[in-house]
Amino acid sequence: MSSAVPIPTRSGGSEQASPVFTPFTLPNGSVLPNRLAKAAMEENMAVRGQLPGPALFRLYERWSRGGAGLIITGNVMVHAEALTGPGGVVLEANSPVEPFREWAAAAKSVGAQVWMQINHPGRQVRADMPGVAWAPSAIRVDVGKNTKRFAQPVAMTESQITETVQRFAETARRAEEAGFDGVEIHAAHGYLLSQFLSPLANHRTDRWGGGLENRARLLLDIVRAVRATVAPTFAVAVKLNSADFQRGGFDADDAATVITMLAPLGVDMVELSGGSYESPAMTGQSGDDRTRSREAYFLALAEQLATTSPLPLMLTGGVIRLPVAEEVLAGGIDLVGMGSALAINPDLPNHWHENPTATIELTPVRMKDKAVASAASMARVRQQLRRLGAGRRTRPSRNPVIALLIETVLQQRALRHYRIWLGRRAA
Repeated sequence: MSSAVPIPTRSGGSEQASPVFTPFTLPNGSVLPNRLAKAAMEENMAVRGQLPGPALFRLYERWSRGGAGLIITGNVMVHAEALTGPGGVVLEANSPVEPFREWAAAAKSVGAQVWMQINHPGRQVRADMPGVAWAPSAIRVDVGKNTKRFAQPVAMTESQITETVQRFAETARRAEEAGFDGVEIHAAHGYLLSQFLSPLANHRTDRWGGGLENRARLLLDIVRAVRATVAPTFAVAVKLNSADFQRGGFDADDAATVITMLAPLGVDMVELSGGSYESPAMTGQSGDDRTRSREAYFLALAEQLATTSPLPLMLTGGVIRLPVAEEVLAGGIDLVGMGSALAINPDLPNHWHENPTATIELTPVRMKDKAVASAASMARVRQQLRRLGAGRRTRPSRNPVIALLIETVLQQRALRHYRIWLGRRAA
């Protein structure tokens, strides 16, 4: 939704404040205190029982003090048997609600809104993970020589699709019960809903495949179910790829059409990102010129989508400087999402008030294998999240290869705990 951004003057002077610090009113009537959002980053910091714990509470309280007007959690799984990683948080019908109340309260403690990102990984699960690997079609993730590290998925049945719609709605209901201000339905980055949208991953010939209207059906049904379950003032957002950055995949024209489909369903915002495990543009690793021509990876595509979008848009990917955030708003985008920048310096929005030139330094991960480079980049960011969750200072200079090795050890430990927990549930 392209709209003029009012630029107020600072009290006591004629100097103009940055437009990123102006409030924004969502379609549901609630007001974000500014245009900056802490975008979702997968923490993989669940405690026993796949629940949020003290480290996540400290991390989100830290972000709440940092000055962003909106805080979106890392993806919370709607299905306990389908996790992106063994340290993932799960919120289902029988999950205890109190840890989630503590999480929401910590994130909202200094005035930001907090939304829970809710997700199903589909086929993007590791081969050594217990549980299920569901997908629109039985097509494995293709990451070259690392392909066998991913599970061979099975094509979902009609009943499993219906069950998944209900799971998203139930998780959203529980998030509202816990005190979150909204949910963001993850339909990007190659996860399940993105798989249904992609003609490369979705080869179905029934009503869930074929043309875009059919491929978008699962996302639209989930949005309808969630909106019908929560209060009108509870925000419902969608994270959508501006493009998959794969030849013949979901592209910007598809994104524009899906945004138009979402408009009458009570959606409050669409966050634009891009890529998947197969083409990890979200970490700057796709090699596509459109993700490297600017500091904000997907700005060119987002500006294109903003010209026709009937919904507010948020852009995430690569923003680390105030002038770039302002450039995003000037391009017709309503909100600016930041991930890695706030993992390195959670106070960056506050610092911009006093020093508009403040930034962070994070050396790009350059490896020949883009999938490994993406994993190393994410591992380095997760290490910063764990340090913040432990009340420690970040160390962005950490060697990404070392970070990936440490992450591998932690993931194996988490996998053992997850196997035990899942086995007890099934007993």
